[in-house]
Amino acid sequence: MARADPGRTNGPDREIRLLKNPDGQWTARDLSVEVTAQGESREEALDNLDAVVAAVEGDGGHSPTDDEIRDLDVDPEVARTQEDDLPDILQ
Repeated sequence: MARADPGRTNGPDREIRLLKNPDGQWTARDLSVEVTAQGESREEALDNLDAVVAAVEGDGGHSPTDDEIRDLDVDPEVARTQEDDLPDILQ
């Protein structure tokens, strides 16, 4: 089931549009924050939407752990010491 988020996204004026697509996927759109997410079920679409809203509002995500970095076949020390600029998409 969808998580409750703090702040304006959990208030009584939060409006979400939920649609079942022709391919069977579900699309959830938060009309206040103006973001959209999809899932294979209604619950998954709503959970994904909550995660997107949290990320957009700065409440989501975390710095990767060394194990997560190693899972990508990258040395954590090298990853943290590179001085390359971020790609445009991440700036």
